[in-house]
This record gives sequence, structure tokens and C-alpha cells, in this order.
Amino acid sequence: MPEKLYFYPLIQNMQILKMLNGNIFMKHLFIFIAIILFAVACKQEDKPFVPDPGVVSFTFRDQFAEDVPGTLDLIRDMGITNIEFSNLFGVPADELRRMLDERGMVCTSYGVGYNNLLNDIDLVIDNAKLLGARHVRLGSLPRPDGVFDQELVEVAAANFNRIGKALNDHGLHFSYHNHAFEFAPHADATLYHYLIELTDPRYVSFEIDTYWVMAAGYDPVELLETYPDRFRLMHLKDLKKGVEGHYQLPSNRENDVVLGTGQVDWPAVLRAAQNTRIEYYYIEDETPDVVERVPLSREYIMGVK
Repeated sequence: MPEKLYFYPLIQNMQILKMLNGNIFMKHLFIFIAIILFAVACKQEDKPFVPDPGVVSFTFRDQFAEDVPGTLDLIRDMGITNIEFSNLFGVPADELRRMLDERGMVCTSYGVGYNNLLNDIDLVIDNAKLLGARHVRLGSLPRPDGVFDQELVEVAAANFNRIGKALNDHGLHFSYHNHAFEFAPHADATLYHYLIELTDPRYVSFEIDTYWVMAAGYDPVELLETYPDRFRLMHLKDLKKGVEGHYQLPSNRENDVVLGTGQVDWPAVLRAAQNTRIEYYYIEDETPDVVERVPLSREYIMGVK
């Protein structure tokens, strides 16, 4: 056996090493390594998929409309420190950032409207940077007369590519958030699939809303597995059991239920999300009872392993 050994992290006593038979030593070494690997694997399996979920500001829109600093305190007291702001609620971005900093909170995603991105992107960039957000999210596309068709998707994709590049030049990531209407049939898939295919993955990503994917009659797991490199954000939202999905399903807040009590297979969804580029997860609840419901959803999602 060589005089110089490289197993110091495993066994410190060189005199004992020299007394051991080589084959016996190797056998015990392999057993020791196997035990360590097994322990590490068990520890990883015990770790929640989403240990620290954020929240969408829209969830607390009524509270923010009345009292911005008080609502930040309410959210922080729930244990949530990460917010996706889809509205600044009349507060300048630098002032909102000051409020967040004072409470040890962060804004990681900033949601804006389509017209803002088309006509005032410099202000969007400035506000995102002031807030400290690295992601800029478009919540929906306008549909003249309720029409969402191939032509609209093609125009939107071209705009998305241009918008995404402009944001990327400033160190920001652009994502589009889905509803159900994007899943209208197109060719052998949907217009949502068509939008993904038309957009440049260097500049355009997507925020998957699990509720609306299910509401459209599609499986979030399948989307995540089909386009693992295109998703960067996720809205954690559950669809009431018994609701049949269709891309024309109207919005109904009664179908929005506490996470873990609806149709979404959260272990499967979050397991699939581990193989994507998703960086942040935000609880979204559109009901009036968010103060009672959000802590329940947070507790559930943090327990999914």
C-alpha cells in the first residue's frame, strides 16, 4: 500500500490504515461511501420543492389599495418576503423599494401592461431596476373584440422578441403569463404552443400559471417537460375539483381554491419544475379571503417534497 494516502477526510489515523488489509479496507471504504450517499439522497428527498414561496401583489390588491406599508407588514408577518408586483398602487418605484428594504423584503418580478412595453419601455426598465426586479412580466395580451388568432400571435411574437431583447440589454428577463384563451386549437397543438415556437428563447420566457393551464384543459407537467428551457416563473394557483377545462372557460373566482385542495397534482408539477429554468414561485389567490387562505396555501406548498 502506498505510503501517501488520500483518505484523510475519511480516516485520520495513518497507523490504523497501515495495519488494515487492503481488500478489507476497500470493502469498508465502499460501504462507508454508500452510507454517505444514501444519507445525502434521503436529505435531498426530504427538502421541499418550494421552501420559500413568494406572492403576487394582485392577491392583496384590495389591501394594497387601502394601505401599502400596512399590507407589506401583513405579508411579511405571514412569512413571505418575495413579491411579484403587477401594480405599484400609486407609489413611486423608488419609494416602494425603500419600503421593501426596510422590511427585508424583495421584488423579484415586475408586471406591466402591453402598451407600457410597446410605448414606454424606458420607464419599465427604470422602474424594474429601482424595484430590484430581474424579471419583467406581461400578464396578458389584449384581444380586440375577444379575438385571439394566428395573426395576433404572430404580431405579438415579433413584438415579444423586440421587447425581450431591449430588456435583456439591460440585464432583465422578459416573460409572458398565460391564461386559458391562448390554448385555442392551432394546427396539431394550440396557439400557446405556436407563440412559444415563434419567440426567441434568448429573449422571451414564460411564466406558467398552473390554474389557467388546467382551466384550459391542459397538463402543466406536460408543458414543463416539453419546454423546460422556456419557463422562468410560476404562479402557484389551484383549480377547483370537478371543473372541466376548456380554453374558453370564463374567469370565476369560485374556481380558485386553496393550494392542495383542487385538481393540480402539485408533487408532479413541482417535480417537473425542478428540471426547468424556473427561478421564482408566487402564490396567487383571487378570492376575497386571502388573509385566511394564503397562509394555508403557503403551508401546503412548503410541505410538498
